[in-house]
Amino acid sequence: MAIEPEGRAAPTLRDVAQVAGVSFKTVSNVLNDHPQVREATRARVLAAVEQVGYRPNLAARNLRLGRSGVIGLAVPELSQAFFAQLADEVIRVAAEQDLVVLVEQTGGLRERELEALRNPRLSLTDGLLLAPLGLTHEDVTPDPAGRPLVVLGEPLFPGPVDHVTMQHEAAARAATEHLLGLGRRRVMLLGAHAAEETGVAALRYAGYRAAIEAAGLEVDDALVVPIETWDRSSGAEAMARVLDAGVRMDAVFAMNDDLALGALRSLQERGVAVPADVALVGFDDVADGRYTFPSLTTVEPGRHDIAREAVRLLRERIDDRARGELEPRVIAPGFRLVVRESTGS
Repeated sequence: MAIEPEGRAAPTLRDVAQVAGVSFKTVSNVLNDHPQVREATRARVLAAVEQVGYRPNLAARNLRLGRSGVIGLAVPELSQAFFAQLADEVIRVAAEQDLVVLVEQTGGLRERELEALRNPRLSLTDGLLLAPLGLTHEDVTPDPAGRPLVVLGEPLFPGPVDHVTMQHEAAARAATEHLLGLGRRRVMLLGAHAAEETGVAALRYAGYRAAIEAAGLEVDDALVVPIETWDRSSGAEAMARVLDAGVRMDAVFAMNDDLALGALRSLQERGVAVPADVALVGFDDVADGRYTFPSLTTVEPGRHDIAREAVRLLRERIDDRARGELEPRVIAPGFRLVVRESTGS
């Protein structure tokens, strides 16, 4: 690492060019990721950058490009472990590209999600990553200022909007099949949204249903438990109700880990052994699930890839803003089932 002596002027691009033996323009092309630079030249320039200790003036560069170097991220609630960890991943990935992230919470409410789209503070950002729960197709219209938008999760909106989503249905089916593969036959679904047809809950329910029917079983409505808010207290309360009502089950697939962790508490309070009596699977692979007793089997939905792809798509939209040539893209990273003690690992 180069150390700059006190009182010496900061190294410049011309210093880098002199050490690398190339032109000022070549150094500029390398630092701006110009594609028509030979790899050997690029390596020599980057080595010179490190040698002289040059650090780009990001503020000046962004000013020249008409950018702020800041992107927005609007999520429902940071109190929900998944969104807190997603925000952490986005901030880490963005920092690798010298971007700062301004985070807003919407509560999953339509009016606050609309505000995120039109918020004067967020309008100062170069683009927005939005995880909506309440918006409709009519709400998502092109930004008059041309600010790029990438949507995280469902619903999928038509028009020139990129989406980074999850394989909700396939992952929910894999989780349910895991429980059925253990010989469980009364698998409860915790967290259904009865009126939902196209959102996350509907997709995960479809995966659950497909697995149950493929096993030659019928979906028992008594085992489909609706919960509007997917948090720990709601999971605990719902599980306590079904246990008190005498509903028989030998497994539970919770729509997210927060519901699963709340359900685990109620099961243990009532002396139900997990996994001996009831096997339990969640969804999201939040950090707390690794440290419960028993530790939680869950779906890891590709959170790191979701963050990386979302920032990549937004950055490409920002760079392409003047031309508008990119077609809308939908990306659903892979998932994996993380098997732990709550299903007998």
